[in-house]
Amino acid sequence: MTSSSRIAVRELPLFPLPEVVLFPTRPLPLHIFEFRYRIMMNTILESDRRFGVLMVDPVKGTIANVGCCAEIVHYQRLPDDRMKMLTLGQQRFRVLEYVREKPYRVGLVEWLEDHPPAKDLRPLATDVEQLLRDVVRLSAKITEQNIEIPEELPDLPTELSYWVASNLYGVAGEQQSLLEMQDTAARLEREAEILTTTRNHLAARSVLKDTFNPKL
Repeated sequence: MTSSSRIAVRELPLFPLPEVVLFPTRPLPLHIFEFRYRIMMNTILESDRRFGVLMVDPVKGTIANVGCCAEIVHYQRLPDDRMKMLTLGQQRFRVLEYVREKPYRVGLVEWLEDHPPAKDLRPLATDVEQLLRDVVRLSAKITEQNIEIPEELPDLPTELSYWVASNLYGVAGEQQSLLEMQDTAARLEREAEILTTTRNHLAARSVLKDTFNPKL
């Protein structure tokens, strides 16, 4: 039995956050001020520095069942015992049951991984990256702002799918669906659909802008 299978299920402190979906490999800065979560973070800092982030739907008042483990990579204590910290997304997990709910939630979780791909995902990842660049270029043109994406996007299709998903703003429900997918191809295909719709919308706005605001 491998070490990963021995720890496939474990207890994990849980941190529900409204409309925040964390993805593997992605950073998440946090400001910890609630007393119960200050207790939680102090406890975590004495162990493996890991906890789970779960998205809260503020409309339904529900907590997602699938989240992402975060690891504290840097923290700063403020004079009134608040904390600022930088965390980094690790493995995804599914909550099997809640072991404790006070002073903070602790769940029994199982780790989730994507299924091995049945085909070469590089062409699909290349298409998604090009769509992303189109969206950024059109957004910069319309807003007349200098909008850029990192020079080095993730090379691996799975990591690229996480990067794109984490940068979809204002659609936490869609992000949660992407987080729960265990098929990299399906995640990239859905992101391609979203980016294509966004690109077409921005292209139409760009044409209107050029029509009504022609350059002198």
